[in-house]
Amino acid sequence: MMSQYPHLLEPLDLGFTTLKNRVIMGSMHTGLEDRPWHFKQLAEYFAERARGGVALMVTGGFSPNRRGELVALGSRLNNALQIPMHRKVTKAVHEAGGKICLQLLHAGRYGYSPYSVAPSAIKSPITPFKPKALTTKAVYKTIRQYGKSAKLAQKAGYDGVEIMGSEGYFITQFLNQRTNQRDDEFGGSYENRMRLAIEIVRETRKQVGTDFIIMFRLSMIDLVEGGSSMEEVIQLAQELEKAGVTIINSGIGWHEARVPTIVTSVPRAAFVDPTSKVKAAVNIPVVASNRINMPDTAEEILANGQADMISMARPFLADSEWVNKAAEGRTDEINTCIACNQACLDHTFQNQRSSCLVNPRACHETELLYTPTHAPKKVAVVGSGPA
Repeated sequence: MMSQYPHLLEPLDLGFTTLKNRVIMGSMHTGLEDRPWHFKQLAEYFAERARGGVALMVTGGFSPNRRGELVALGSRLNNALQIPMHRKVTKAVHEAGGKICLQLLHAGRYGYSPYSVAPSAIKSPITPFKPKALTTKAVYKTIRQYGKSAKLAQKAGYDGVEIMGSEGYFITQFLNQRTNQRDDEFGGSYENRMRLAIEIVRETRKQVGTDFIIMFRLSMIDLVEGGSSMEEVIQLAQELEKAGVTIINSGIGWHEARVPTIVTSVPRAAFVDPTSKVKAAVNIPVVASNRINMPDTAEEILANGQADMISMARPFLADSEWVNKAAEGRTDEINTCIACNQACLDHTFQNQRSSCLVNPRACHETELLYTPTHAPKKVAVVGSGPA
């Protein structure tokens, strides 16, 4: 029987490896990344989604150095001693038939730490700390640290890395004049401001070789005053391709933006247009994201040629079997993400482990082990909608 979603389930040949379908589980910080003793739970969390059919997963963000941490003493990958705990994750995912990238995320001025650094000493409106401006020498050191972290990820068994270049984090802060007031080779003209992103990719490719995925999460639209123009976004995408990026993923909006991007009121696939413009300008796979939570929407985007892959994050908190159900014609059984953000994002901002309002097992897979009951009951559900 022919699938309802032929484009969504079609394999993607990257040359040195093949993804079994066009579905990416996007990066989410779950609260399991920050402590070594949580990596057993983190491994099972990802393995369950791999068994559920996801082709490629992306971890929550890991900083290439201490000053780039999201929170003080938060998740980092900058030491070979950290490799064994990451191997728990990669081994579990590969045994379950999936692939996984580690996200390299430097928070910049979004770091909730008095030790945060940024291109310029300009405080973020959403954090209490004013960052220290990096010296030129420190910028080059940070570039090398990205490469080192990528190499460590490769040694830990990851299939690739995603370089976080959107949502208003460190790399994005260099790209925009509102946060970059430097007068060295990393400030001023757009060519200078995008130098950091390009050099990070070049150094990463140099360290990991050719047969390793480098995905770059590119801010397709910043949604803040003084953000990058579409022409600048396309220019950067083309330079990233030349520098060695394998896949371009879509990021939408800075965290400080006042425009909603992922809440229930945002229309499905609301931001696919800028992604499609980037896809038309490059020759590598481009990924659409944000408010895509059902197979019909994803299939339409791919069938229309607006993207090559689809990234979803919260829908896989809601239902780890999302891909399998789509492939088996059981779309009506998908436990749909309602974009409430109450147990995922809200928990993250409260420094708690993530969960999901419609799936409490999310991020608790080793603890909440549901088995068939020996005494089933008949239950009537009265009412509908959010309670």
